Amino acid sequence: MPPTLLQPVSIPHLPWEDRPAGHDGVVWRYSRNPVIPRDATPRSNSIFNSAVVPYQGRFAGVFRVDDTRRVMNIHAGFSDDGLSWQIAPEPIQFHCDAPEVAGFQYRYDPRVCWIEDRYYITWCNGYHGPTIGVGYTCDFQTFHQLENAFLPFNRNGVLFPRKINGKYAMLSRPSDNGHTPFGDIFYSESPDMIHWGRHRWVFGAGGSPWNHTKIGAGPTPIETSEGWLLIYHGVLTSCNGFVYSYSAALLDLDKPWKVVARAAPYLMSPQTLYECVGDVPNVVFPCAALADGDTGRMAIYYGAADTVTALAFAYVHELVDWVKAEAL
Repeated sequence: MPPTLLQPVSIPHLPWEDRPAGHDGVVWRYSRNPVIPRDATPRSNSIFNSAVVPYQGRFAGVFRVDDTRRVMNIHAGFSDDGLSWQIAPEPIQFHCDAPEVAGFQYRYDPRVCWIEDRYYITWCNGYHGPTIGVGYTCDFQTFHQLENAFLPFNRNGVLFPRKINGKYAMLSRPSDNGHTPFGDIFYSESPDMIHWGRHRWVFGAGGSPWNHTKIGAGPTPIETSEGWLLIYHGVLTSCNGFVYSYSAALLDLDKPWKVVARAAPYLMSPQTLYECVGDVPNVVFPCAALADGDTGRMAIYYGAADTVTALAFAYVHELVDWVKAEAL
C-alpha cells in the first residue's frame, strides 16, 4: 500500500500548482515565487523563514520580519488563499508572567504547530544568546509567552503535532552564539511544555556533502504510516560561504530519535535568482509544510536568500517513497 497520512486534516483550499511538464523531481517551485516580497510591511527590510497554518477556513501565520533598523522580530499575518498575505505592521506583543523571560533582544525563524486546543509558536529567542522561545495563541490576536525551552545556545526548535508517549516532543539544534559552523538534531520531551529533558540525539550533519557543516529541523513533522516525515535544512561550506539546501527523513513514530530512513540527496538547493541573490545569498530554508488529507498534496513555505518567502509543492506519498528509495 502507498504511504498514507495519519490523523489527516482536510485543507481543500491548499495553495497548489501542478507539476510542470517535463519536471521529474518530487518537489517543484511555485511559478510565481516569491509569494511574500521583502517589503510587504511599511518598515520591512525582509520577510522570510516564516510559518503558516490553516485557520478557520483561511490561513494564519507568524512571520520573521527584519525591519529597516535590521531588528529581527516576528509578526502575525492572515491570508484567504495562502498566497496573498496581510502581515501586521507591528510585531507580536506577548503576554508573559515572567519579566526576565519577556525582555526582548531578538526573535526570529518561527514555527507554528497546532497541539490539542491551541497553536504553539517556537522561535529563536534572544536570552543572553539564542535559545528556543515558546508561546501560544488561540486566535493569532492574543499571544502568550512561556518559559524558554532550553539554555542558550540553541536554534531550530520544532514541535511535534501531538504528544508522544504522553509527553510533548520537540526537535532542536544546539549551537553557539555566532553563525554556528556545526550542529546536529536532538529530540527532547516535556510533561508540561515548560520542563524539557530526556534529550536524545537524532542524526547529525555530514550524511552527504551538501549538509556536511550543520543541519536543523524545518517544518512541523508530518505523521505518516511510514514514520514522521521530517523536512530539514542542511548546510555546505563552500569557498564562497554557507549554502543552505533542504531534504527529508523518516523518524520512528514511537521513538522519533530513531531514524527509519534519511535521503542522501537534497530535495532543493538554491538555484533561482531569488534564492541565490539577497541579503544572504544561496539559501532555501523551510519552516512550514501543509498537507491536505484528502489529496496528499503538500505546500512547503521556505525562506529564500534570507530576504523573501517562497513556496514549493509535493505529494506526501511521493516524498515518503523518495526518502526510502534514496536513503543513505
